[in-house]
Amino acid sequence: MPDQPSPKDATEAALFAECWDAVLSYADLCTAGSTAAHDLATEAFALGAREVRAADAGASRGRRTPRLPAIPLMLTAVRTTATAWETQGLGHLLDLDLRLWLNSPQAARYPGPPLHRPLALRALRDLQEADAALLWLTEVEALPLVVAARRLGLDPVAVSGELDQVRALFRDRCRRDHLDTPMDAECRSYARLLDAVTRPAAAAAEAPEDLSRHLATCAACAEAAACLRPHGGALPAALAGGVIGWGGLAYLERRRRAADVRLGARRPAAGASGGEPGDGGGRAQVLRGSLLAGAVALSALALTVSLMPFDGSAQNAARGDGGRRSVADPGVLPLPVGTSPAPDPAAPASSPAPSSARPTAAASASEPVHGNPDPEPQGTASPTGAEDPAAPASETPAACRVRYRVVNEWTDGFQATVTVTTSRPLDAWRVAWSFRDGQRVGQMWDAEVAQDGSRVTATAADYNSSVAAGGTFAFGFVAARGGTNSAPAAFSLNGRSCAVA
Repeated sequence: MPDQPSPKDATEAALFAECWDAVLSYADLCTAGSTAAHDLATEAFALGAREVRAADAGASRGRRTPRLPAIPLMLTAVRTTATAWETQGLGHLLDLDLRLWLNSPQAARYPGPPLHRPLALRALRDLQEADAALLWLTEVEALPLVVAARRLGLDPVAVSGELDQVRALFRDRCRRDHLDTPMDAECRSYARLLDAVTRPAAAAAEAPEDLSRHLATCAACAEAAACLRPHGGALPAALAGGVIGWGGLAYLERRRRAADVRLGARRPAAGASGGEPGDGGGRAQVLRGSLLAGAVALSALALTVSLMPFDGSAQNAARGDGGRRSVADPGVLPLPVGTSPAPDPAAPASSPAPSSARPTAAASASEPVHGNPDPEPQGTASPTGAEDPAAPASETPAACRVRYRVVNEWTDGFQATVTVTTSRPLDAWRVAWSFRDGQRVGQMWDAEVAQDGSRVTATAADYNSSVAAGGTFAFGFVAARGGTNSAPAAFSLNGRSCAVA
């Protein structure tokens, strides 16, 4: 069994007891092997403990600055440490999808200018620490109210009313922070209307049509819509995605399962994989349907919420997927109303703490990489060329192979991924297709989107425009739909038609 980190004092010992399980769970999501997970968790815990000590020292001198509660603070330390590993040449120890996200503009929001950081992160930090801790423990860590009250020293009888007050405070902070955010004239014109339709008293009302259209195309306002409805069921996902970033909803699902096990509500099946770190071959597998670089967990989540009716009924349960976040199959969106989660393979259990040594490259090389690295052969090549809007079926062999997959669907919207393989190297790429049923793309990641009628064109982002011979690239999107959602037709890559897998 690996050695546990040695707490240096009573404060660090208390932090370890409160946070270690959560830190290790998220570190396991972020890495490609159990040894790396333990080392990432150890380094991140040390970083988080230093931040807590620095904040406490400032408070003792009368200069206390707002900080996150202990658990979300430690989880952000995991993200910060993973960023440092990527910079220091240890990125091969991290999950591939996380590495792509770390190099995207979305990841840059978190340490960036305060007014550009995710709204949920800013609002949670603005709350009193005790209030923020109550909100996090009940909404994200899924602790029953009585357990959260006991941990925080609150009256179990009165804690329910206190939680309602904290939710209202969080919404108010989100509203103020949203109005403080730099935004263009169109977003500014909708800000007060968005506030009005997301109030608890307006839960049964539908958003005006023009606001719904705006939310379908503006990720920032859609993010705000998710945060401004703390009583509508989307708060846990908004918090997890906004504070943690990558893998927020997969973490949320893990913590719900862990809470179920601790409370005896659900027991892991014998021999099943629990998906928590330290279980060797039982580690949960990542579904590698596509690659993510720049997929924003909260923005995609918020957009999904905005596309649903404002009836407060959106479920916040993330897809199971073994507790690991898949980017094409993600943990970035909640299940729509009426959809059941994937079968629970097993609930996670706590695992031993890590050794303090960072893994060496040699040790990492001998470690298995968990996941399913897109096993299907994806086809042949496409040269660069001009876009052909019609993209008719070619008489020559297909220039590429496309795999189109709907990974989540609800009443008036859906999420899909497109995976493309080319046998020739590309310096730039442009993928086009035609929708059959009037679908409209609202948000796309890993590509820039343009739509003219039924024809959609996805153009490479700066970070993924080059593709090696035989390489595969992927992107995803959220779109609105009517009653029918047929698969699109006439896929083309740089103007040459593609076969559909």
